[in-house]
Amino acid sequence: MSMFAGRIASRGDTPASTANIANIITVVRILMAPLFIVLLLEDDGRLGTLRWVAAVLFVVAIVTDSLDGYLARRLNLVTDFGKIVDPIADKVLTGGALVALSVLGELWWWVTIVILVREFGITIFRFVVIRRSVIPAGTSGKLKTVFQAVAISLFLFPLWTLIASPTWDSAVHWVNWVVMAIAFVLTVYSGVDFVIKYARANRSVGR
Repeated sequence: MSMFAGRIASRGDTPASTANIANIITVVRILMAPLFIVLLLEDDGRLGTLRWVAAVLFVVAIVTDSLDGYLARRLNLVTDFGKIVDPIADKVLTGGALVALSVLGELWWWVTIVILVREFGITIFRFVVIRRSVIPAGTSGKLKTVFQAVAISLFLFPLWTLIASPTWDSAVHWVNWVVMAIAFVLTVYSGVDFVIKYARANRSVGR
C-alpha cells in the first residue's frame, strides 16, 4: 500500500495516510534540527545573527511539536509511523541543542550526558515494552518537556547581550541556570518515576 493512501488532512474514521499532515510536520521538524545545529556551531560563540536565527529555528521546531500532536489527535491521524518518529524528532532536536551548547562550552558536559542517557534510555525502553504495557506520560514528564524547551531556549537566545550592564548579564545567566537546573531535576525524576510506574504496573499484571 502506498504511504500516500488514506486521509492526509481530513478528519474521519478511515485509515490515515502515513504521509498525513501531522507526520509531515514531524519530519520537517527532524530536518530543521541539523540546520539549527549547523547555524549554532557556525556562529561559534560569537553571538551574532546566526545565533539568533538558530535560536528562532529551535523555538519554531519546539512549537510544531505541540502542533503535530494536536493535529494527529484532533483529526484522528495517529499512525504507527508517527508514534515512532515523533519522540525521535524530539530527542534529535533537544539532544542536538544540548550537545552543541556543550561543544561551545556554554553547558557542562555532564548535564548533557545525564539528560541524553535519560531521554534515549526511556525512549528505547518504551519501544521495548510497548507491546506488554503502555505507561502514559505523567505530570513530571510533561513538566520536564516544558522546562527543557524553556531552558534550552534561554541558553540559545543571547539575551545578556541586549543591555551592556554587568547586573543584567549576571541576572540573565542566573535565570538561565536556575531554569536549566529545574529541567535537569525533572528529567532525572521523571525517568525514575517512569521506571517505578512500569514496575508497579507489571507487578499488578503478574498477580
